[in-house]
Amino acid sequence: MPFFDFIQADPQVAQLLASELDRQRRGVELIASENFTSNAVMRTMGTWLTNKYAEGYPGRRYYGGCEVVDEVEQLAIDRLKELFGVEYANVQPHSGAQANAAVFLAVLNPGDKVLGFDLSHGGHLSHGSPVNFSGKVYRATFYGVSRETGQIDMDVVAETARKERPKLIVCGASAYARDWDYARFRAIADEVGALLLADIAHPAGLIAGKHLADPAPWVDIITSTTHKTLRGPRGGIIMMGKDKDNPWGRTTKKGAPIQMSAILNSGVFPGMQGGPLEHVIAAKAVAFGEALLPSFRTYGAQVMANAHTMAEAFVNRGYQLVSGGTDNHLMLIDLSNKNVNGKIAEKALGQADITVNKNMVPFDTQSPMVTSGIRIGTAAITTRGLKEAQCVQIVDWIDALIQKPEDEQVQASIRKEVNGLMSQFPLYPSIQG
Repeated sequence: MPFFDFIQADPQVAQLLASELDRQRRGVELIASENFTSNAVMRTMGTWLTNKYAEGYPGRRYYGGCEVVDEVEQLAIDRLKELFGVEYANVQPHSGAQANAAVFLAVLNPGDKVLGFDLSHGGHLSHGSPVNFSGKVYRATFYGVSRETGQIDMDVVAETARKERPKLIVCGASAYARDWDYARFRAIADEVGALLLADIAHPAGLIAGKHLADPAPWVDIITSTTHKTLRGPRGGIIMMGKDKDNPWGRTTKKGAPIQMSAILNSGVFPGMQGGPLEHVIAAKAVAFGEALLPSFRTYGAQVMANAHTMAEAFVNRGYQLVSGGTDNHLMLIDLSNKNVNGKIAEKALGQADITVNKNMVPFDTQSPMVTSGIRIGTAAITTRGLKEAQCVQIVDWIDALIQKPEDEQVQASIRKEVNGLMSQFPLYPSIQG
């Protein structure tokens, strides 16, 4: 039965869904924050669990009839804890930004100082950007990358922390191609008496696969999305390697110490959210189960191999990569020496069915809506089955398009080649639409 038969009552939506599936199938998806879920994850999100309201946590709900969703949510929690080797996990946040907001609410007071990675250098909106809640409610200060190396200078981070004395230090990024020195961040946080939060939204799947440094032994709190390299549904999570008493001496009415897990849970509900999305939590459980399989570790290794291959190919063709390369699944390309900006490059590549996003580079002279760079990631194309040889071909196509960004004949020719390549790597072949 065709996948879209179930919404015949709304043919307009059905047509839009079919159009989007066609777009995803025919193109090269290089947006670093996107991936393709399994059929199992995707279909689990569309189940009757969406009908159930379940404010609270397993065994402690404010509604009746939660016996089954309690088991669903506990399964997601248990699998996530096993996947990352942690003692505490909360699977309710609707997104990574919601997870960060819940943590901030739980451990900070309005006006408290936060030290995060500068958005213009590769950080994230929810790490203190002045246009975001994190920069409006809290006093945000920032560290960045070295102009010479394009990498974070930990001595500068330490110096900034000593000067600013933040209550919370955030490590993590949306456009940083290098691994993180969590041990050094831990030493800096201890020196200034700060809590340490690692936002691993981008590398989470690579960390779970043991390809990158593990923050759990070093940081106080971990947040992440579930839909990037972790290849799950769109959503967020919060974890701690070890649960512990809160550092502020907060106690119950009976004088017992309140553990950090309870404080973080309260930051999510009732602090930031009402009823959790149990259909999405069920899909998270499916994704975590998939990530526990040996095949997922193999997938992560190929993601990184593809990224390293693309990075090397770009450098060989004269492109400037911020930090000179990559340790993970993404790379940030400075197009300043190519006489084209990120906005123009994004549009030209899009005309050939190669999807990227324009992105600011450190010390950018262009506006955020124009930018000097593009960000590229390999998680989605690796899920499709592409390997090193195809990655080199993609770089050749990108290079040709950037050299002639206004040439419609070049765009049409490459689009045909792109579509031909991707037809060899079917996406959701069991779905008719």
